[in-house]
Amino acid sequence: MSVMHLTAENFNENIGSGRVLVDFWASWCGPCQMLGPLIEELAEEYKGRATIAKVDIDNEKKLAQRYGVMSIPTVILFEDGVEKNRFVGVQPKAVYTADL
Repeated sequence: MSVMHLTAENFNENIGSGRVLVDFWASWCGPCQMLGPLIEELAEEYKGRATIAKVDIDNEKKLAQRYGVMSIPTVILFEDGVEKNRFVGVQPKAVYTADL
């Protein structure tokens, strides 16, 4: 599996450089489960060009709070540590890849 799983301990160091697409999700969330295979697909397709990561909001409540995640799935694109774009709900693949 090439999707990186981020925690409060490794979040900042892993979003600080390059493009990082982060999926804030939870195991009990139906739409999150629908989005999961697409996130995995993006991780394979963009290997070496961008980092594709996930944050389990049940385990990382402070990260979700820090980024104002109010509903899930929320996918945030970071570039060099700065939020560049945000997508709430399941979107078509082209939406996520437009800026990758």
